[in-house]
Amino acid sequence: MSTINELVFLHQMAAPCHLALLAESIGLKTRIVKHAAELDLDKSRRSFYLITQKGSALDNKGIPLLASRLVSHFPVALYQVERDSLDQESAMLLGIRGILFADQRMDLMLTGLRKMVAEELWYDRTLLSKMFRRVVQKLDGNNEMPSDTVAMLQMLTSRERTIIQFVSSGARNKEIAHRLCISEHTVKAHISSIFRKTQSRNRVELLRWAQTYQTHFELCS
Repeated sequence: MSTINELVFLHQMAAPCHLALLAESIGLKTRIVKHAAELDLDKSRRSFYLITQKGSALDNKGIPLLASRLVSHFPVALYQVERDSLDQESAMLLGIRGILFADQRMDLMLTGLRKMVAEELWYDRTLLSKMFRRVVQKLDGNNEMPSDTVAMLQMLTSRERTIIQFVSSGARNKEIAHRLCISEHTVKAHISSIFRKTQSRNRVELLRWAQTYQTHFELCS
């Protein structure tokens, strides 16, 4: 049984929120909020937030900025989404529970609401299959990783992994220092440690190591 007590619709449009009316018709408690500043972010209320794409400030993936801020604290879904205006894969990876499109039939929206309130994802089946296959492939690859490589990855600190990614992108010490707000001396110390742990003698060998174990490295990063 769902632990959601209410659906909160951030509806920043003049038109009525038909989706809220639909939710009420199946016995779901709803609340409509016109402005983000009016949101009551009280975790004890056990609310599920539905953010409309229309009228919202969006990031470069088409995802409402407010959804990106809320998703780490509350269940969030998007509605009134225009097709091809949003990167669904990015939304799923961010933690968005599902997407309801503006041109979708009402019965599908209703099904989507029920599924999401029941803690299921509501995305296109093709996308779900694609993401599942990707996870399985990475896990299979991780299982085949040599034990000495596993040991290397486990020895690397989070900061060292970040620096490896910068080095792989071609960044020099000065740029890395600037990006991480540390001194060049500290960057050099980290790189020396990375060379030792990955058994690399220079940046070229480190780059080859990172490319060889790219998939495994991403899993551990």
